[in-house]
Amino acid sequence: QEKLAESGGGLVQPGGSLTLSCAGSGFTFSNWHMSWYRQAPGQQREFVARIYSSDLGTTYADAVKGRFTISRDNAKNTVYLRMSSLKPEDTAVYYCTAAELHWGKGTLVTVSS
Repeated sequence: QEKLAESGGGLVQPGGSLTLSCAGSGFTFSNWHMSWYRQAPGQQREFVARIYSSDLGTTYADAVKGRFTISRDNAKNTVYLRMSSLKPEDTAVYYCTAAELHWGKGTLVTVSS
């Protein structure tokens, strides 16, 4: 059974950094493009970043471009989201997904002083 498990969320001050991890199991991780989405309180879930399986190309939402970096380690079946220069508006539950078909349960990131 396909499973995704996020970790690494927590409380961080504005301007700080945090790295999220998402471990996949039950499917051939290296074959799938992987993405991060987030959902802030009272808001719809929104796209954050994607990394492709073939050429490891990446794409980002404008709101995080230049501050967030997505990467993957296929040997560890893990995708990462390095977040820096965090802002209060980055506060959300962050989800990873495999091709928008399989989803993790999310990890909460709170940016506050």
